[in-house]
Amino acid sequence: MSRLVAPPWLAHALRAQRGPVPWSAVTRGAFAAGPLLLAGVLAGRTPDGVLAAIGAMLAGINDRPGSRRASVKRLGSPALAGALGLLMGTCAGQGLAAVPLALALTGLGLVAGGVSAVGPVASAVGTQLLVGAALGAGMPAAESGLLRALAFFAGAGWLLALRLALPTPGATAGDFRFDGERAAVAAVYDAVAALLDAVGGEQATARRAALTAALDHAQDALAGPRLRRYASSAAERRLHARYAAALPLAEAATALFWAGEPVSARAAEGLRRLAAAVRGDTATGPLPAPHRSAPALRALDDALLRAAEAFDRAGGAQQRLPARRRGAKDAVRAALRAAFGAGGREYGLRVALCFGAGAALAQALHHTRWYGHHQHWYWLPATVVFLVKPDLGPLASRVLCRAAGTVLGALVFAAFAAVLPRPGGLIALVAVSGALIPVATRHFAAQTAVVTVLVLSLVMAGGEPQASVSRIGETLLACVIVLVVGHLPMPGQRGGAVRARLAAAGNAAHAYLAHVLSRSPDRATRWTLRREAYRTLAEARAALALAAAELPSLARHSEGADELAVTLERLVDTTTACAVHLDDSGRLAAPHLQQLTELLTEFEKGHRERTGLRLPGLPLAG
Repeated sequence: MSRLVAPPWLAHALRAQRGPVPWSAVTRGAFAAGPLLLAGVLAGRTPDGVLAAIGAMLAGINDRPGSRRASVKRLGSPALAGALGLLMGTCAGQGLAAVPLALALTGLGLVAGGVSAVGPVASAVGTQLLVGAALGAGMPAAESGLLRALAFFAGAGWLLALRLALPTPGATAGDFRFDGERAAVAAVYDAVAALLDAVGGEQATARRAALTAALDHAQDALAGPRLRRYASSAAERRLHARYAAALPLAEAATALFWAGEPVSARAAEGLRRLAAAVRGDTATGPLPAPHRSAPALRALDDALLRAAEAFDRAGGAQQRLPARRRGAKDAVRAALRAAFGAGGREYGLRVALCFGAGAALAQALHHTRWYGHHQHWYWLPATVVFLVKPDLGPLASRVLCRAAGTVLGALVFAAFAAVLPRPGGLIALVAVSGALIPVATRHFAAQTAVVTVLVLSLVMAGGEPQASVSRIGETLLACVIVLVVGHLPMPGQRGGAVRARLAAAGNAAHAYLAHVLSRSPDRATRWTLRREAYRTLAEARAALALAAAELPSLARHSEGADELAVTLERLVDTTTACAVHLDDSGRLAAPHLQQLTELLTEFEKGHRERTGLRLPGLPLAG
């Protein structure tokens, strides 16, 4: 009998992330929105307490595992954007009529949508900018927009302060402020060991991808603002040195993966000891050396020796880290290309249409009897903003999860609202919901249900009547808007986000290959280029996976791109193997040259067919 298989868009809606409960984030969530609302109620400024709790709630959605320094950008930037959106929305709502207001929000959606195409943090920035604008325009204001923006930002800032100040439970090694960085760097060594264990087996490709993800996470964890005034603390120097020592080990392991010949378990044992030393902030002790029978094994042995020396030093000079290769000007140019490129334009248009249509429809319904006694119309456009985000999964999956989560959350809140005392019971419900957000973010429907309970509690605490039924109706309308706009034809070719990611990955791989073939002795630059190549490739893979899980009418626009990504992945792996071989012998072997030529030709042909662009030629001879 044939086995029934769910279509990709439905399978995505039923899939949830797994992992240990983030107790530290749960604790922060419990001490964020609820206490802020309580403070506002006790001070006689309930509206400000509600806005501060909303700011903390949105920051809690972005409060993911990682280092404290990375959380400053991940939480702070969207919070600033949300406060700015709240200020702009309040001013626009007070000074514009319905039609000009809808047009102004549409224009803001166009800008925010383009910004969201730049990256994950930029996507959160665009989201909170629009949510803040919808709240500011849709909530009647007794105070100025500046005061409302300050209240919102203070709520997000309170959660960020908790993130920076509270120690992680169980983190006792060294300075607890660096526990996130230590965990991220240790995960790199564990990922290298796992790849060595899997070389030559069926899991090798997945383990190589996991190594890329671990390196990306560690790179982000170390890239935030310094937690001390000077970058000379021993703890920071050790972390930077230990991350830098992992890069040649990852390179050698990738070369062994490319060769496909299994290695002994002894090769991975030293890596796991290094991971334990990073977690415990200790020295490593003796390390077992692998056999030196092949270039990649010799490179692994040499890298392990250099890592042992780096671990034994208490802290030397600051290491040159392979952060993102681009300088400030190049980063700005890359961001502008992403925002105004094909992917940014396509996403910006869809966000603008959805957000503008949601605001216009909400205002029209606001003046009808359908809304009844509910004064605020912000829920519909704010819901549209979350639904239109591709970060949360394929379109059909997002719509299903949002609808199911809203219905569940509204029913749960209606049951609690019937029995809880006010305002004490509502404040307690806000606190419990804030604590559940870090766990609920593993599935969009669960996150929606928790956020719905929290927001409805805030609405009622602010003096409005129970609004579960109207919120369900508004959410279903938002789902219809996003489904319709998501299938509308747009100027240019569909699938701009996938093409942009593939083009960026191709250019990064080309730069990496050119550097390796130049036989430059600058290994730090080579590792920087290698990290950029694998990182952009991972981003392209994520965009492809998302596009493939869309409904068939949308998924067809990215057909054939997966084969191009596979070719590019093999090209970058082969380039890494070539780099290790060049270090060992000073020349490329015939198998390396042959595979490089075949892969480069195959990729350039597919790249030209999908983007219309040619890559410059590379000197493969010699």
